[in-house]
Amino acid sequence: MDDPPNREEEKEESSPVVGVSLCDSAPLLWRAEDLRAVRSQGLVGALLGSLARTPRQNSRLGRPLLLLPEEERLLTERHAAAAAPPGSKAGGAELRQQVEQYEEEQQRSYEEQSVLALEDRKSALCRAMTVSHKDPGGGTADEALQGRLEALDQSFTFPRSGMAVQLSTARAGLSYCPEARAFLQADWLMRKQDDPCGGARYQVFIDLRGRGFYLTSAGKFGGDFLVYPGDPLRFHAHFIAVCVSLDESVCLLDVLAIARLGSNVKKTVLLCSPGADGGVAYTSLQWSGMV
Repeated sequence: MDDPPNREEEKEESSPVVGVSLCDSAPLLWRAEDLRAVRSQGLVGALLGSLARTPRQNSRLGRPLLLLPEEERLLTERHAAAAAPPGSKAGGAELRQQVEQYEEEQQRSYEEQSVLALEDRKSALCRAMTVSHKDPGGGTADEALQGRLEALDQSFTFPRSGMAVQLSTARAGLSYCPEARAFLQADWLMRKQDDPCGGARYQVFIDLRGRGFYLTSAGKFGGDFLVYPGDPLRFHAHFIAVCVSLDESVCLLDVLAIARLGSNVKKTVLLCSPGADGGVAYTSLQWSGMV
């Protein structure tokens, strides 16, 4: 591959600061403007959340956006990502207050629905008693229904599993409450990347992004990255990038397996070997059949 001008460095000066929420070790983006900002920089990530209007499907997903470790590290080095430090007292107190408010609203809704459910049950028994009055032989049944109606106030319990819960579909997500997410606007430092095994992957990621390619995870294809010539919404991946060091020995059977897999999915396997000088050596593999 020839070395084209690095277009990523041109955007580095004007990169907006995005708010990253860390769920355990997973970097997540929640705000729509943050998703647009990283996408404009060629960072794709993977959507994880369900859509509020169609929650029982997984063909179309929504926020949050899970970033690759390399994408998070790139944003950190550009000073284009901010996150609240773990254990922030201000954020924790605000979060606890929101949780308590939510639990109070849920309890109030449960009590209101319990009263309505009890009235509905009484109305059903009254209707059944009205029908039994019209039946000449329904005296015994009428007495049983009357006993159930009198004991209903003491014996009726409304299960919480039957409670109706309101889903916010008109304004789904967290973008409608900027005051609750304002802490993400601060210029806090992101966590440090201490994984030594990710250095080779990150070097390959930076080099391919500098060449204008888009990258996503290639775990289901047995590689490190899927490499797209443009936006993944418009293009299919052309390469499966596998990161190996220059001095690493690779089993021949593994080479054959990944080459055949690439052929089956109509992609070229790209062996990416970072060098000590910062460059990356690329070797393409294509399966041509048994001799």
